[in-house]
Amino acid sequence: MHFQLNTDKNIHSDDRLAEAAENTVVSALGHLTGRLSRIEVHLADVNGAKGGPDDIRCTIEARPEGMQPQTVTHSDANVDAALRGGA
Repeated sequence: MHFQLNTDKNIHSDDRLAEAAENTVVSALGHLTGRLSRIEVHLADVNGAKGGPDDIRCTIEARPEGMQPQTVTHSDANVDAALRGGA
């Protein structure tokens, strides 16, 4: 299974964030990860510097082998909460 993290210009991506995102999502999907060829996580700060209670959007796309991709989106106050909610 391939894991890919994408962020917008407002969210700084580094190795720590990539590892935390992968651990959160893979842990939540549990035994289903063996059936997935790819997981893509997209993080975006929809309000930029303005802030707000639900301004971080996490979109997770899971690609099961031989099936159409499945997508879920969750918005929350910070990156960690958005990742947990999406997962």
